[in-house]
Amino acid sequence: MEARSNVVSSFTIVKGALIPQTYAVFRGWDDTLSKAENLKRARLENTMGATSANWALNVGKVLNRRFDPAGRDRALVDLAKAGCEAEVWKPLLLYHMTRDEFLVRDFLVNWLYPQFIGGAYRLRAEDVMPYLQGLTKKKGIDWSGHWSESTSERVASGLLRIAADFGLLQGLQARDFASYHLPEQSFLYLLHAMMEHEANARRVIDAEDWRMYLMEAADVERELLRLHQFRKLHYEVAGSLAQIKLPAASAADYVKELC
Repeated sequence: MEARSNVVSSFTIVKGALIPQTYAVFRGWDDTLSKAENLKRARLENTMGATSANWALNVGKVLNRRFDPAGRDRALVDLAKAGCEAEVWKPLLLYHMTRDEFLVRDFLVNWLYPQFIGGAYRLRAEDVMPYLQGLTKKKGIDWSGHWSESTSERVASGLLRIAADFGLLQGLQARDFASYHLPEQSFLYLLHAMMEHEANARRVIDAEDWRMYLMEAADVERELLRLHQFRKLHYEVAGSLAQIKLPAASAADYVKELC
């Protein structure tokens, strides 16, 4: 799958998070077929519940861009096929889709989280526009740098809608921060996934990815201490040094436990 971790795309943002559609397609995934064949079958059988053939085609295009079901994103397929609870599965979907969905991750980490910490109230699409205009200053991204005003407005609304779909915001035209709590099983999966890429426990605790769930390092440490108390993992901390021993050897092994 071609890496898109630095690509800025309005198309996928405007189409939205597509949470129930993604879950439905992955739940019916056939491992004997290719990704293209699975997406075609899902479109023809309309397992995603599309209201038109054009919408089904667009959903397929978004899923094709976002996910690698046979590789990096296999956990989402296995959990959906096992009937994983939606509230546990959704945060994992957010983590996986932001490995290549640059704009969603950057928006959550570098705009929405600071708004949350700063006590922002009543977020609207126009509040997001300065963030989008500032994208031209970011280095290393793949973007033409040219959107019409109407496209920018649709992207701004789309980013807020995606945050609401994942339970971080509530409301319609004006969005407020919701009382969000990352489910325990989701938290444990994310720990496994992060530590596969970063063995240093302190860096995992301080990772920016937690900001996507409106969590800071202190929140992560509190959850680690709670889970340690209930013997669901082992956590030791001494000054700036930390050690985490997880219940499974890998994220894939933890998925097997969840399934």
